[in-house]
Amino acid sequence: MEYSLAFDGVVFRYPDTVKPALQGLSCAVPKGSRTAVLGHNGSGKSTLLLQAVGVLRPQQGSIMVSGRQLGYNRKELADLRRRAGLVFQDPEQQLILSTPQDDISFGLRGTGMEEPEILRRCGKVLELLNLAEIKDKPVHQLSLGQKKRTALAGVLAMEPELILLDEPTSYLDPQSEAQLLSGLERIHAAGATIVMATHDMNLAYRWADWIIVLDRGSCRAAGTPEEIFAGHAVLRDAGLGLPLLAELWYSLPGQLTRGQQAPRNAADFKSALARLLGS
Repeated sequence: MEYSLAFDGVVFRYPDTVKPALQGLSCAVPKGSRTAVLGHNGSGKSTLLLQAVGVLRPQQGSIMVSGRQLGYNRKELADLRRRAGLVFQDPEQQLILSTPQDDISFGLRGTGMEEPEILRRCGKVLELLNLAEIKDKPVHQLSLGQKKRTALAGVLAMEPELILLDEPTSYLDPQSEAQLLSGLERIHAAGATIVMATHDMNLAYRWADWIIVLDRGSCRAAGTPEEIFAGHAVLRDAGLGLPLLAELWYSLPGQLTRGQQAPRNAADFKSALARLLGS
């Protein structure tokens, strides 16, 4: 299996803290996957993402992105930012200029890119994330969902191979969440690897095809959703609960569900339940 991101024995401790935020972290993200990183507060999710884009540097261990070990001189970090982009949980930390168009263009101009290419890339990501109609609207007048999509657009305009998102759907209403996830689906379909750190177990269950479970800075488990969510003890020991659909499915008598794949969205659950009741 080819990996877009791999941690090998990474240790990192923030200044003035007793326990490391990452304690010998070893895990990997399959290339082309939709990976959800799960864990309670303080498990190391955000630190993992900051390490992946070189904002933080391991005190021990190594990190590979697209098969290359991370280096930390200016040239290597500039190359990394073209290959991997991070969208912060709070878009206010990422949006600099006054409109979506200006903000997306700013990052591209910093690379020395020619103006026609800047305009092409801006137009492409604005359309992709349904932002074209508000490209000249003042950022302070945007909704939270629009700000999150604008921050994502700024990262996508760099055309990275690896997209990392920290709690991207937090505080979003259902419509804004659906718009963001729709944009992510189009990005993934175009070939990008997406890593999402999230507390939302229901979202992770229906969205991801690879799961990494963190606990106290270490990887407790990694695998497909079917493998991880069937192993209730792993999630419980990491302080996490089952997604609602998984909890309902695994509460059914084993003789009814044996040999059937657990449904991961509401429509599939209804269909599976109808088949069970019919039989």
